[in-house]
Amino acid sequence: MENSKYNICPKCGSQDLVVDTEKGEEICSRCGLVVLDYMLNRGPDWRAFTDSEREKRPRGGSVESLTLYDKGLTTRFDVTRDAHGRRLTIEEKDRMNKLRLYDTRSKMDDSWARNLSIAMSELDRLSALLHIPINVKEHAALIYRKALQRDLIRGRSIDAFVAASIYAACRLNNLPRTLKRISQASTREHSEIARSYRLLLKELNLRMPIDDPMKFIPSIAAKLKVRHDTEREAINILHKAKKFQGLSGKDPRGLAAAALYMACIENNDKRVQKDVASAAGTTEVTLRNRLRGLEHLLKTVQNPEKINIEFE
Repeated sequence: MENSKYNICPKCGSQDLVVDTEKGEEICSRCGLVVLDYMLNRGPDWRAFTDSEREKRPRGGSVESLTLYDKGLTTRFDVTRDAHGRRLTIEEKDRMNKLRLYDTRSKMDDSWARNLSIAMSELDRLSALLHIPINVKEHAALIYRKALQRDLIRGRSIDAFVAASIYAACRLNNLPRTLKRISQASTREHSEIARSYRLLLKELNLRMPIDDPMKFIPSIAAKLKVRHDTEREAINILHKAKKFQGLSGKDPRGLAAAALYMACIENNDKRVQKDVASAAGTTEVTLRNRLRGLEHLLKTVQNPEKINIEFE
């Protein structure tokens, strides 16, 4: 017997119930009332008498996943053996092959299933190229399924919506992946993916968090191969600017590039503005504007009466 604390005795209100697995009863240990006289056996449908048999016989399917078009709940025909484990004859194998073919066609007969099958294949490809974590990949699949349910993809490109869903999932999970990088890995044009992304935001009412410039520092620093102390100094610069409200309303990549360029100058780990702007995916003009703004802000911070001054 084993204790059960999931139910309450209807007679005395005790929660100390005992399960008799041999008789299939649930009994109150205080008053002796039989609470349940029938119970489902949730154990396996096989018996094992040794440890080796117990290790070989347990089985189970894969977990449910939104990244699979049927969520991993599909069934397949076994064309080699029957339910008792006996080998099939040649005639039975031919019949089972035909049934398996009809079963596969019936599953893909629905336009919804065909669409998801193509989309999830593209999602797997892009996730592998962009090194997308499994949780972000699941979120992207959920966004795509919502778009498909809202009938947003009719007459539009499946690949473009998959790329837009990945970008939206990356933004919502604070994963630094740019739309330009996703467009380069996708088969569709940048403008088409951007248009699909804007449609997702509008129709699914998605609210994107504001990007923090500090999360772009490691990737830019890795491309420029700067020292670790320079990378830390760039983060400290952004922390100071954020403390005095100096990051709001500005391009986060431009701010990250400007802070890293400023840190390179201070630590004598100099890099050319063109290289820094290219690594950040921005322009030299934007880099210089953000650099002047950060320098102005950090100088102004020395005078408390001018802390709230804004920069370009």
